[in-house]
Amino acid sequence: MREEGTDQGEHERESIVRDIQSLKGAMEEALLATLLQHLLTLDLTLQQLRVLMVLVSTKEGGTGSGLAASFGVSLASMSGVLDRLVTHGLATRSADPDDHRVRRVHATPLGASTVRSLVVAGPFQGDVLRNLPLEDLRALEQGFRAVSRQVSLMSESG
Repeated sequence: MREEGTDQGEHERESIVRDIQSLKGAMEEALLATLLQHLLTLDLTLQQLRVLMVLVSTKEGGTGSGLAASFGVSLASMSGVLDRLVTHGLATRSADPDDHRVRRVHATPLGASTVRSLVVAGPFQGDVLRNLPLEDLRALEQGFRAVSRQVSLMSESG
């Protein structure tokens, strides 16, 4: 049988989680216009952005043929997408260390920054954080450290 304090603690935990999720949703909605405005300023097609997101999320990078197969397009079409990403400085091509006939494509730091600004932009921009009272900023840092630890544990086990 569970102790009463444990039940109360679980109830409080669920209530706090719901509140955080609700606040997160409200922040996302408030920031949507800013995010869309930023997205519209990018000189990228949707296909280029999708490919860049894949490149950013893979340490080993991609190959033209592998990306073409993943996106269901011809190698020629993918080569054009990759050429434009390289031209914009968002991706780079290099020889595969295991097979020099193969060219690997990786996101550059600018490419990673571009994706990050779209995906994780929001309430944690410098101006927002700088305007928080110090006590709130410390609490936020503590919360982020806890979430970061949990995410690391989940990624290690999964």
